[in-house]
Amino acid sequence: MSLTEEPLSSGASPIESEEGDSGSSSLINPHTEMHADLVVVHEAAKLIGNSATPDDAIAGILRLMSELLGLNRGRVLLPGDAPERLQIRYSYGLQRSEKSRGKYAIDEGVTGKVMRTGLPAVVQDIDDEPNFLYRAVDRATLPREIVAFLAVPITDGDKTIGVLAAHRLRQRTRAFDDDLTVLKILATFVAQIILINQLIHERTQELRRENSHLRGQLDTQKMNHGILGESQAIRDALEKTRRVADTDTTTFLSGESGTGKERFAQMLHLGSARKDMPFLAINCAAIPEHLLESELFGHERGAFTGATNAKKGKLELANAGTLFLDEIGDLSFELQSKLLRVLEGNVIQRVGGTKDIAIDVRIVAATHQNLQEAVNAGAFRLDLFYRLNVFPIYLPPLRERAGDVPILARHFLLSANKEYSMNAVFSEGVLQRLETYDWPGNIRQLENVIRRGVLTASGGSISVSDIELFLHQESAVFSKAPVSDPRLSTTHRSTAAMHDVGRNAALESDVLANPMVPSESGRAYLRVSADQTAQIKDALARTGGNKTRAAKLLGMTSRQFRYRLEKLDI
Repeated sequence: MSLTEEPLSSGASPIESEEGDSGSSSLINPHTEMHADLVVVHEAAKLIGNSATPDDAIAGILRLMSELLGLNRGRVLLPGDAPERLQIRYSYGLQRSEKSRGKYAIDEGVTGKVMRTGLPAVVQDIDDEPNFLYRAVDRATLPREIVAFLAVPITDGDKTIGVLAAHRLRQRTRAFDDDLTVLKILATFVAQIILINQLIHERTQELRRENSHLRGQLDTQKMNHGILGESQAIRDALEKTRRVADTDTTTFLSGESGTGKERFAQMLHLGSARKDMPFLAINCAAIPEHLLESELFGHERGAFTGATNAKKGKLELANAGTLFLDEIGDLSFELQSKLLRVLEGNVIQRVGGTKDIAIDVRIVAATHQNLQEAVNAGAFRLDLFYRLNVFPIYLPPLRERAGDVPILARHFLLSANKEYSMNAVFSEGVLQRLETYDWPGNIRQLENVIRRGVLTASGGSISVSDIELFLHQESAVFSKAPVSDPRLSTTHRSTAAMHDVGRNAALESDVLANPMVPSESGRAYLRVSADQTAQIKDALARTGGNKTRAAKLLGMTSRQFRYRLEKLDI
């Protein structure tokens, strides 16, 4: 046996058919050996692109070897169930029983040595080679003349992943080194087919796992009105929400920014007898104080400059339904007094009006602040606090929801893929890294990171390095000190409030220094500055000019992004 890459001499014989007899090609009768080589390479390349399955492509290549080059009984051997054993995976011209017998340990026989060494093997006469095992094909089934055997490694870079081998008649005009050269080229084609198929299989399996997991969450998601999670902390919050949903009890939701307070408010509404009536939401921190009273209570015609018509406020529009007051801790004392009257008497007066209007509205209030500390500091009315805090529900931050980050991340990945018409997947280790991050911005921040990953995924995969970059960028954003769990002691809460003061001062300094840093609530309007021009242009370049995606990359709404394009003349 020759285990080498050097050219070898040859004998003479016409092309052998699959039965081992002399014959000509059934596809083409090449006029020259060079012509046959080019035809085989050309046809094999076409098979890679046109075949429906990897099996079809590799079987077609083995057929070309036999019919055009006389390299018969071609086979591709790959590692089997055990990585230290090879078995014939693809073949042409072998019976089913012969294919099933073709199993070899690494370094066993000619094929095993090629797998171990990564060097091609040329056996010019199998009858004179002691290492030739005749395991797959009995000698009696081969032609009585001299039969040779050629085997070349199938490689992925420096790693041998399989073996391509075939028989040929010894006495032929075609040189061994020509056959060896073509086999090496075809082995490269086979390697690409195998590797691409493995990649597709891995991606498909990952998508199946993601879809299976999400389908398993579907029933739970429906029952919880879209709120995902399996941790004990979120189960406790959901149980409290379900318990109070079908009542008219005023409910108070406390939790950090981004913990899903509006989603819980919707769950309260949909689980009540009011579910077919209006559900309205208003962010008390996002509307200037002089406009907020009109938004809540409405106004009469002529109540102030520009009030050309009477207008109903959110309290009136939500009659018989539910009104969600987010960031209620930002209400002025005057509006706190007026809201207290609504809760006590179920009546309102529009701005500029003198007539009481009866309403029937369920109030769900929420804040990321610690209202108990605000009351103690004289910043919030004690009587209003008691009216709002009839049934408090604490919404835990992500860092307290063990095991929920992967569930939410998969959900956001599926949503982003659907929205952007993409098919990104998480690389290995991504979910583990996401779960170890502190997530000061909670669910909203996690969703933004996943969306950013989908938009910038290289090769369709979100890598750990991508996530590390995004989290490094996110680390510059400050978040409010955690809202205290009502179960904590007063002393603990007071200590947390003292830390809040320092963090608020640091945040205020940062906002003044950098107009692109959002406020602690995550909802305040961001000032426009010429310094933002380069950042906005970079976002547009990264998203191919898509303004919606660019806005999401910068954590803005589409309206905020368009406003800046206009103001900065971009």
